[in-house]
Amino acid sequence: MDQSKTPYFQALLDYVEAGVLPFHTPGHVQGVGMDLAFREFIGDNYCSIDLTPMPGIDDLLQPLESIKEAQELAAEAYGADNTFFLVNGSTSGNQCMMMTALNPGDKIAVPRNSHKSMLGGLVMSGAEPVYMPPAVDEELHMDHCVTPDTVARALEEHPDLKAVYLVSPTYYGVCADLASIERMVHAAGKLLLVDEAWGPHFQFHPDLPLSATQARADLCINSTHKMLSAFSQCAMLHQIGDRVPLDRLKAVLKMFLSTSPNLPMVASLDVARKQMATEGETLLTRTIDLANETRARINRIGGLYCFGPELKERPGVFDLDPTKIAVTVKDLGYTGYEASELLRHRYNIQVELADLFNVVALVTIGTTSAAADRLVFAFEELAREDRPLDMYAPSGILDRRLSRGSYRLPGIPPMRMLPRDAFLASTEFVPFRTSAGRICAETISPYPPGIPVISPGEELTQAIVDYLRLEIKAGVRIQGTYDDELKVVRVVKEP
Repeated sequence: MDQSKTPYFQALLDYVEAGVLPFHTPGHVQGVGMDLAFREFIGDNYCSIDLTPMPGIDDLLQPLESIKEAQELAAEAYGADNTFFLVNGSTSGNQCMMMTALNPGDKIAVPRNSHKSMLGGLVMSGAEPVYMPPAVDEELHMDHCVTPDTVARALEEHPDLKAVYLVSPTYYGVCADLASIERMVHAAGKLLLVDEAWGPHFQFHPDLPLSATQARADLCINSTHKMLSAFSQCAMLHQIGDRVPLDRLKAVLKMFLSTSPNLPMVASLDVARKQMATEGETLLTRTIDLANETRARINRIGGLYCFGPELKERPGVFDLDPTKIAVTVKDLGYTGYEASELLRHRYNIQVELADLFNVVALVTIGTTSAAADRLVFAFEELAREDRPLDMYAPSGILDRRLSRGSYRLPGIPPMRMLPRDAFLASTEFVPFRTSAGRICAETISPYPPGIPVISPGEELTQAIVDYLRLEIKAGVRIQGTYDDELKVVRVVKEP
């Protein structure tokens, strides 16, 4: 196929150039009825292609023309049999994968460090999770991927598994051994689903890790907005082989996708694919070189550590995405949250992620050398021994807590109900600090990265209560709970 074409984007341009008089949604009518200040800011061109599916402008739920061709181009570019555009991010992709592959009561092996959207898929499908422990890196205070041995053990202990679900890469850029895991999963007659939200660029450069489509996963998702040039909220779902019924997948997509998608977002998926297919290797070569240079410069700064290829010797680290710059700041006495605040308020730099020990900066095809220089300078300033004190200065929480050994990630709690059953059960609120022993009825996820510490149906342990109270004190934001401050928690009502 001609990968230089953008059939859907061109269909929108053709409609605008035809000068059609619109009596259809959206109500702003190509910007005419829009608030002037907003219209002037976003521009007339964007407003002109904010249209609705109609003849000549294909329908995302029933693609027959330009969207069909655009998705076929994307499938060829990614090496998939079928590709589907998503406008509610990889969140909807995870939910669609679960609803396609699983029926109520089916078992699926999932890493404990999966994104909370996976849990939403479990609640919707009624499936039973078999949690696989990821490899824990005590030094960096982060979870990596599940190992092939862990997957093999899950397959052996649970021969009735319907599918295995993986997260690769992680938020920190760590990748699993997809090829080995694919062989054992398919040899066992199970489905392989992969959350590759953070790896939409892997397909387009030989120096990047193996992509999930190259590994022949049955279903996988890519967040094309994360590392490529599509608009925020844009993603793709790829399907390979005949193990997943295509009619079920299409029926699920029609149920989950909006009947009124944002068409400029759909067009941005078309154009982002074309950019990668025609220029991807050149753009990514520059990106990888800039990221590696930035990593090396940060590692020359005393008190900071930015991991690289040397991490491949550790469990759960088969490969690495070099475009993720994960900087461990604990030896400066900062939490990652404090370092993030300093970078933003003192140096006007916003990183992607902060946790207790680390911050993560992304180097993408849109990152300039000048921007990388500013990031390195900011870290150099943070590490100065004579650095100024201000309202974002270290709280001392690291020194106090580390000396007492209380920075260990809590273990996987007992699952006492299926996620769906607990989510739909009668519930009540109890004080979070005294909630140990109760069955949680909501998802509690520090965000980012959005990985649940506890999920519906699991028992709140004292270790989890202590850990989350520490995270909140250190400055983490919590998502998924009714009470944003987590003073109370929703639990299953006791009889």
